[in-house]
Amino acid sequence: MQIPFIDAEAVESRLTWTAVADAIAAGHKGPQAEIGDLLLRRGADASLTRAAWIDGVGLALKSVTVFPGNGELTPPRPSIQGVVVLFDDTDGSVKALIEGRLVTRWKTAGDSVLGARVLARPDSRRLLILGSGTVADSLVDAYGEIFPELEEIAIWSRTAANAEKLAAAKQGAKQGGKAKVHAVTDLAAAAGEADIVACATMATAPVLQGAWVRPGTHVDLIGAFRPDMREADDDLLRKAEIFVDSRKTAIHDIGELNDPLERGVISEDDVRGDLHELAAGTTGRSGPEAITLYKNGGGAHLDLMTANAILAAWEKA
Repeated sequence: MQIPFIDAEAVESRLTWTAVADAIAAGHKGPQAEIGDLLLRRGADASLTRAAWIDGVGLALKSVTVFPGNGELTPPRPSIQGVVVLFDDTDGSVKALIEGRLVTRWKTAGDSVLGARVLARPDSRRLLILGSGTVADSLVDAYGEIFPELEEIAIWSRTAANAEKLAAAKQGAKQGGKAKVHAVTDLAAAAGEADIVACATMATAPVLQGAWVRPGTHVDLIGAFRPDMREADDDLLRKAEIFVDSRKTAIHDIGELNDPLERGVISEDDVRGDLHELAAGTTGRSGPEAITLYKNGGGAHLDLMTANAILAAWEKA
């Protein structure tokens, strides 16, 4: 039997953010995943290989390269490239090869909007996105679908022209639901007005300050994936109710939480829950005035859940 290779052209028009978020939520109502990661680095470049096995669900191996400087090449190349191998749980056979960026796009934003769906205030109307790259692009679409009552989606980037370009493209394509999509340059003011703040940067030092964030805000931290990366400052971590997608992958392997943990700014007891607990309804936002912080750490178990949803959509097509 020929093993299919599935790319965005083959299936993306048949996927929705709601379906992917639902698949991730359903996956967290079953057994815990066995996971393993391998990170290799060469300066700013990185190779990340992640594997997951969920009993009764299957196995996935995702191997990607992250080359931040690829955008400066002639011609430009994607900064993230890779592939996901999806294995059958019964006999270990290869079920599909799925283009890595397709899985990463839907898994990353799907993970974040699932966290926001259970933690952000339902009456949220203003979203601020930090970043202007591929992930920020998908966040406009994902949040616009999951929160159709959003009135404003603001985009900030260290390079203001990039924020303007993304905002114009999304507003012109009528993405983000009914929300007005626009760029901002005053990050402190925009953060103070937002109901949801989603960070998708490559920052190695905090760019979002707790002093800017008002009570009731939900903060979605996505960008940090290495031990030397952070997006939120210590003040925000102290004042927020902290949640993660996975205690196994988000706490000790990523600088966002591991750095303040090692310095005693927070303790592991300050992490109130992960997606297994959120899916079970045993934890969540304490009240409307709480600041909730969700660390999207990724993980191959999420790639497995997303890859299965992609394969199912491809088979229907």
